[in-house]
Amino acid sequence: MKIEQIEQSLLSPEKKKTAIGLIHRVYLTDLKNARVHTAFTKTKSEVRGGGRKPWRQKGTGNARAGSTRSPLFVGGGAIFGPKPHLVSKKVNKKEKRLALLCAFLFKKKNCLFFEESLFQEKETLKTKLILEKISKMGANINQRILFILSKPNKSIWLATRNVKNIELVTANTFNLTQLLHAEQILLSPDSLQAISSIYEKQYE
Repeated sequence: MKIEQIEQSLLSPEKKKTAIGLIHRVYLTDLKNARVHTAFTKTKSEVRGGGRKPWRQKGTGNARAGSTRSPLFVGGGAIFGPKPHLVSKKVNKKEKRLALLCAFLFKKKNCLFFEESLFQEKETLKTKLILEKISKMGANINQRILFILSKPNKSIWLATRNVKNIELVTANTFNLTQLLHAEQILLSPDSLQAISSIYEKQYE
């Protein structure tokens, strides 16, 4: 099944709402899994000092205390404070691939096509030259651009890595977050063929 037929099947009026819901769920899952919980507090056993009993057990009128590093003292440990931990949420592989495909089809109207041969030059590509070529394609370099290649190209990567609005990926490595945040997508026919071949199998 070709990608045009897949588009008609997935984005039909009766299935469009379901596709949007799936994209939303997978996107929120990716955000949740990307979070790094590094906040750290020490308990009373981890805070330095406090080895000496601050006063004797009886006779002072004070409540009994065994360490000045108790959470009841200033400089003491924290009670139930945050610790580094992992939080992960699972999404089925087929669902994730389907959400990525639906998002790509929704963004298809923002795609600009180019020939990868334009960038296969013998001399090292320069950032200025890359930006000129992208502008000639009709892309706005002030918008977020997702540059999708069919295979890795070190020359293009070196020339675009300092441009904050351009993100360079290959057809088999881009993710849902990159796709949703992109305002324009630069795509070669080879890249489209690679994307099509990855997802065709699911609908055969």
